[in-house]
Amino acid sequence: MDKVITDIKKELRANMNGIASAHMRQTEDYRVNWGVELPRLSSIAAEFTPGRALAQALWNESTRECKILACMLMPTDEFSEELCDLWAESIRTDEIATMFCHYLTPQLPYACSKAFEWIASEQPMLQNCGYLTLCHLLRKYELSPSAAHEFLDQASASLDNRYAIKALQIYASLSEAHAQSVKKVADYL
Repeated sequence: MDKVITDIKKELRANMNGIASAHMRQTEDYRVNWGVELPRLSSIAAEFTPGRALAQALWNESTRECKILACMLMPTDEFSEELCDLWAESIRTDEIATMFCHYLTPQLPYACSKAFEWIASEQPMLQNCGYLTLCHLLRKYELSPSAAHEFLDQASASLDNRYAIKALQIYASLSEAHAQSVKKVADYL
């Protein structure tokens, strides 16, 4: 596994974008980043067989690109709820939260319950992960009436969170009835 990680890091270094890397160092909390663009990271991920051991080894690296590749390479059927929570709790940047919730969490069989658990958390980054997951789920599935009520209740209490607002916008765009529900929340405030 160490050789595979070393090979991946060589590939990342070879594709480094110095300007993007320097900008990210100023705006995000990355210990190491090479500024490799997402399309190139997708190409690199396609060169490897997804697997839990590889994904976990990549996640354990304190490198932006390795964490994104981990999200791309973790098989969802091998991603337990416990491991999902460990990963989510270790996220320190909005970008990694976005990648985690784009590539991984919406495909999980427990995604909806995990999203609601996270949005009820006191930790802002977990709340972000919860709302980002809901954003993706709302594009694919209709929430049950009780889940929709809980979502509206939680989101109305989190209007200082840009991802809660984005989730409300997506929900409102799904139907006129949903738009009216979101309007009632906004009018109530």
